[in-house]
Order: sequence, then structure tokens, then C-alpha cells
Amino acid sequence: MSILVDENTRLLVQGITGGEGTFHTRACIEYGTRVVAGVTPGKGGTLWENTVPVFNTVEQAVKETGANASIIFVPAPLAADAIFEAADAGLSPIVCITEGIPTFDMMAVCHYLRGRNTRLIGPNCPGVISPGKCKVGIMVAAAFKEGTVGVCSRSGTLTYEVAAMLTEIGIGQSTCVGIGGDPITGTTFVEALDLFQQDPATEAIVLIGEIGGTAEQEAAAFIKERVTKPVAAFIAGSAAPVGRRMGHAGAIVTGAAGRAEEKKKALAAVGVRIAESPAEIPAKIGR
Repeated sequence: MSILVDENTRLLVQGITGGEGTFHTRACIEYGTRVVAGVTPGKGGTLWENTVPVFNTVEQAVKETGANASIIFVPAPLAADAIFEAADAGLSPIVCITEGIPTFDMMAVCHYLRGRNTRLIGPNCPGVISPGKCKVGIMVAAAFKEGTVGVCSRSGTLTYEVAAMLTEIGIGQSTCVGIGGDPITGTTFVEALDLFQQDPATEAIVLIGEIGGTAEQEAAAFIKERVTKPVAAFIAGSAAPVGRRMGHAGAIVTGAAGRAEEKKKALAAVGVRIAESPAEIPAKIGR
């Protein structure tokens, strides 16, 4: 098994005719993902690269093709509307790759999705991959191998790096989820951990966090109460100065809780095996 995406995923690409949409749609198809539709307003009725039908609206695309998931390559000012449209059409998961969405827009998105049976991944994320089954994202497929370790990460680059290290020594992954590095994201560490805990094919979990916010402390509390599988973690940003944003919009230390050391302490206190560098993760996962 896997979480979020698998062989049954029928993917719709919002922004398929743009440069990024085109490049990454090709890569998803090459991996074996079933891309059944694209949406670009004004280009409905055409075929993307003579293969994928393009529609003006998500609603029309879902009705005509049976799409059940979406990936979004829409510019930041329009991305929130793209998420609303995908949610209204009943798609889940919705994977939003777009970076730079205003925080106020994401507040509106999260409020809109509350109570709906819709899973949003991102924004500002690399997406989701269930190795050997389906890729809905921008990650380099060669880094991943089918297996039983679930990976959830705030960092796209570290997702690839850690997966490649696991793959190199023969440890495969059930699903890898990049939850995104913005202050507000659709899926939290707690929600990703819950999905992995419920997945019978996931035997161990890797959590990749970073400075800023309290997501890792919330994950630690959830692990203590609900997670029975072994968890290893790496927290990026140990040397980051207080008050300075490091990379992601959410990676800024504004209080003691946001510091890497505080996050590591909270996770270690509930039995999580802490890696001081990404290279230590394969050993820490204990497989």
C-alpha cells in the first residue's frame, strides 16, 4: 500500500500548458502516473502534446475524464483560486507546487477546506511520490525506491537527499510527502504521521523538519500518544541566527520553540531517534 497516491490516481494538471507544467507533466507520465486531463482557461478543446485533453475548468475536466487528484502549477496570485476550484470539484489530494502564495490567501484556503474531505499538500512543496506506483510532484524519480519507510518533510531538497541515501543502501520508501515550507500548509506533520501510522505497508517513518514554528513539537506530542512505529528525524537549521529567515518562508526563529535544539529535545523525549546530519538517517531508522 501507500498513502495519498497510487496506481489508481487519475491526475489532472492545473496549468499544464505553462513551462513548468509541461516539463513536470512529462516527467510524471514517464514515471507511469496516469495524467488524464489538464486545465488552462482559454485553451479548452485542445490536446497537450497531442495526448492529454485540456479543459477550461476543473469541473468540466473531472466530469469528462474521471480525474480524482490535482497538481497545481499556477502563478502565486491565482493559486488560491485554483485550489478552491479543485476542492469544489471533489479532487483529493490537491498538490500545490506553487511558491510565494500570500499568507492571507492560505488562511482563506485553510478556512475554506475546513470540514471538507479534501487533502491539500503544500503549497511550496515538491509533491508526493509512492515509489513504483505514482509520482505527483517535481521530485527526481531516480532517488526513490519502493519499500516500507514513510518520509515526510518540510524541505523538498532534503526529501530527495534522504530518499537517495536510503535507496543507495537498499531501504525503499512506501510514500514520500513534501508538506511544504510555508508558514501555513494544507497538511501538517501530525496529519502525515497519522496517515503513515494507519498504513500497514509503512513500517518506519522519517521526519525531516527545520527551524521556525512549532510543527515538530506538535509532531512529538502526536508520536507520544498515537505512533507505534519507529521514527527517525533530522532538523535542519541548527546554526541559524535568531530572527533571520533561512530559505523557506516558515523557517524563521522568532522564539525559543522555533529553534532546532528545542525541536530535537521534544522529539528525542518521546523516543524519536535524532540524526545530527542527513547522512545519519539510514542508521537511525534501524533497518
